[in-house]
Amino acid sequence: METRVVFHIDFDYFYAQCEETRSPELKSKPVCVCVFSDRGGDSGAIATANYTARKYGVKSGIPISFAKKRLEERKDAVFLPVDFDFYSDMSEKAMKVMSDSANIFEYVGRDEAYLDVTQRVSGDFKNASHLAQQIKNTIRDKIKLSCSIGISPNKLISKIASDFQKPDGLTLVLPEKVEEFLEPLKIRTIPGIGKKTETKFLEMKLETISDLKKLDIFTLNKNFGRKTGTYIYNAARGIDNEPVKKREARIQYSKIVTLKEDSKNYEFLSENILELCKEVHNIVIKNNQMFKSVGIHFVQSDLSNKSKSKMLKSPTSSIEKLKKTAEQLLKEALENQTSTIRRLGVKVSELSEIQGQSDITSYF
Repeated sequence: METRVVFHIDFDYFYAQCEETRSPELKSKPVCVCVFSDRGGDSGAIATANYTARKYGVKSGIPISFAKKRLEERKDAVFLPVDFDFYSDMSEKAMKVMSDSANIFEYVGRDEAYLDVTQRVSGDFKNASHLAQQIKNTIRDKIKLSCSIGISPNKLISKIASDFQKPDGLTLVLPEKVEEFLEPLKIRTIPGIGKKTETKFLEMKLETISDLKKLDIFTLNKNFGRKTGTYIYNAARGIDNEPVKKREARIQYSKIVTLKEDSKNYEFLSENILELCKEVHNIVIKNNQMFKSVGIHFVQSDLSNKSKSKMLKSPTSSIEKLKKTAEQLLKEALENQTSTIRRLGVKVSELSEIQGQSDITSYF
């Protein structure tokens, strides 16, 4: 089988870095990009923090109030609301640079992608290293962003490698060096292994990937099930045959909001539903698409979820149809509703192009 050359490209602290490009004076300060909830004050969570903020223990997912406490001594700390439209524009420009350099380009999210460059570099890893550096330079010069790139024979190792020397890293793992690269790393480094699985391995006195290789496939399957066991067994040996595949456009668009108060009042919820319909519709139109399915989603006060959806007779891009269907679903959902609702969402799926082929903007 031909040796592949695969890049994993990952932007460093992406949202916060985007903010630094439009306000360079932020570079020396702790910067936290926040998803503020609609409840006002410091209600909400950190989306991304720059490396200065991370030194104080601020990381994505923690409550904004915790982050402010940890950064108390830094009077220059900055807390900014997320601006997804701006980040999507920045991402789109960077993705264009990457896709122009790839034989196969796989979009993963606003801040990461896989590239298969095997033919582009004639299977030569030295050429691949030069190409990766060119991509980094172009993105830095044109878009003012830094990224980290992992290069290896497959997606798994490239993903681990891109995280190896962050920020602004470039890590090359040659096929013959895969074992040497992986063995000293912590088991948790393997993508998909979370805290629970790591704890289980620590109880078995296994800490590194080298330790993990002592387990045979049968023991892994017995402990984690066949699918996960096989994945872990192969990952510890750097085996991953999954191809880089051209990533299809988004399969759905959705918007969800935390309500100003928990409620099951139809008028109040309907107002919010119509606002969400407008936002979702804007994305649909921006991406030149139609939808055939409309859904609504509740997160109830006890944090349980409830959703309802309806398939339309034919694809449409009509906002009236979207609003009317969402309101009808809301009425039906509220018929036997006992709990109040904390968060409310609208989604459209079964997407199709209005005309022609989608371009990269459809990914956002």
